[in-house]
Amino acid sequence: MSFWDVPGCKAGVVTGDVAWGLLQHAKANGYAIPAFNCTSTSTINSVLEAGKELNRPVMIQFSEGGSAFLAGKGLPNDKGVLQASILGAVAGAHFVRAVAPAYGIPVFVHSDHCAKKLLPWFDGMLDADEAFFKQHGEPLFSSHMLDLSEEPDEENIEICKKYLTRMAPMKCILEMEIGITGGIEDGVDNSGAAKEKLYSTPEDVFKVYEGLNPISSMFTIAAAFGNVHGVYKAGNVVLKPELLGDFQKYAEEKLGTSKPLFFVFHGGSGSEKHHIATALGNGVVKMNVDTDTQWAYWEGLLNFYKKKEGYLQGQI
Repeated sequence: MSFWDVPGCKAGVVTGDVAWGLLQHAKANGYAIPAFNCTSTSTINSVLEAGKELNRPVMIQFSEGGSAFLAGKGLPNDKGVLQASILGAVAGAHFVRAVAPAYGIPVFVHSDHCAKKLLPWFDGMLDADEAFFKQHGEPLFSSHMLDLSEEPDEENIEICKKYLTRMAPMKCILEMEIGITGGIEDGVDNSGAAKEKLYSTPEDVFKVYEGLNPISSMFTIAAAFGNVHGVYKAGNVVLKPELLGDFQKYAEEKLGTSKPLFFVFHGGSGSEKHHIATALGNGVVKMNVDTDTQWAYWEGLLNFYKKKEGYLQGQI
């Protein structure tokens, strides 16, 4: 069955049952939907163009810092208010909604890591979701991520429960993180984290399921299996995607259903193919890519300049 056979699947932004159906299709067929961090209309368009050429669903996602950049660095973005970040994410979501149907593929609109200190940004996006839902019967965004992995697990899960309760009536999907993704992302620096913190346990992951599933089944888990943001030298990071299989087996024994968990692969840039294949086989349905595309963007500009240097300098 093609992803186009998912009930309700269409070109343009997908939400609710259709979005969740696509994630279920991904898990059943051993692939992940790629999620690309975007900071401008040009980066959004590049992802949509790639999706069109490959005839594949894609995710456009915005970080808090990327959202502020999209709105414009000249705007105030006060601590505890984050008005520019809210504006940029909402504007980005509306832009994707406007252009995505023309590319002929299903598209998710997602917000990336939201630490506890960034919750005003999350609240603002949910306000926009609820306003859009009131008018159109669906949320503005397909999904949002809460990253409370810096907090104790109990607090992490409780805050996720609170927000999922708000999101569930709109069938908006929640992504949460348990365990730490190394490196630096949006001002959260985990580069010095103890190595054992980079690996979740089956018990930790199942606690997430126990806490969230009674509220809504529409959630994914960014469980830690050695992931690190950015590009790193071989040997500095030990990815263990086989741990995801252990998490699934533990949940299977508790629930009696095969592979009940939906996982997300963070720190995807530079990962080796065999690690990606193992992760996909263990229920990863979304894979994040940021550093690789940032590199491609600036390198493209650099190569264009070098090729046209004489002409460009002649204009000055």
